Amino acid sequence: MPPRSPLPQRHGLDPAWMRTPDLDRSRPEPWPTMGAWLDERLSEFIDVDQFLAEERFLYQSGAPVVGTDGYRPHTFVWFHRDLRDEPVVPGEIVVVHRDDRIVVIDKPPFLSTIPRGRHVQQSVVVRLRSELGLPELSPLHRLDRVTSGLLISATEKRWRAPYQTMFQRGEVRKVYRALADYRPELELPEIVRNHLIKRRGHMQAEILAGEQPNSESLVELERVLDGGPAVYRLSPRTGRTHQLRMHMWSLGIPISGDPLYPDVHDVSVDDFAHPLQLLASELSFTDPVDGEPRHFEAVRSLPLVGESD
Repeated sequence: MPPRSPLPQRHGLDPAWMRTPDLDRSRPEPWPTMGAWLDERLSEFIDVDQFLAEERFLYQSGAPVVGTDGYRPHTFVWFHRDLRDEPVVPGEIVVVHRDDRIVVIDKPPFLSTIPRGRHVQQSVVVRLRSELGLPELSPLHRLDRVTSGLLISATEKRWRAPYQTMFQRGEVRKVYRALADYRPELELPEIVRNHLIKRRGHMQAEILAGEQPNSESLVELERVLDGGPAVYRLSPRTGRTHQLRMHMWSLGIPISGDPLYPDVHDVSVDDFAHPLQLLASELSFTDPVDGEPRHFEAVRSLPLVGESD
């Protein structure tokens, strides 16, 4: 791990860092300058000359890296990358609960939990670190970008381990609500068990017939709405990727607004008109720090309403 960065967070993101290689026999001739090393490492991704001119590379001391500086082995360099423009995700991040250790929010649909790929500034982590003034805030579990509802984050790094361990051990009781077609012939409640896998590079998960089940969900009918759709109460006992979406589909009642199941739809990244009707609505657990019972409920309810231009 690097030493403490000389640069603060920007837009809720930590700076990037790199370390120059030590001198060894495999490279008897080191780079002549720090600028030459940076150019070899980064010129494919950024304009190194411009970054150097604007003094955007810093040593640990806080001094700017000068391109003509002689090469320094085992030296850390920090910088902030430029961020691409991103469509602003509509919907409010509602803070349901906040204390010294955790923050519980109700996440809107289409907002990524963590910064990744095309969704960096438009993520829970980046937005909340800035809005709440919590530079170390980090989620303890994840929700799919298209899923709405309750998400718990640790306020500081020191609280992350006990709460994350609680999630890893399956000690958190989760309840979701989903909107789907009503099938009166379907006998519910039903416990759905099967073997799910999600292959890298494939958008949809798969059910492997004949394999030992690795996923389990309790599906219950909660109420039928006017006009035909119904609200279902879903209680996952495991946490496989796309588990609830797959289990609802396997019962013949795919979740309304699902862009992946049963068919993959080509949806633009800035299309917020048709949210997935899946809501992480309740979380319950015994606090691993003070032993107190905790129960949280989402502010949002079904059906979720999208936004269009």
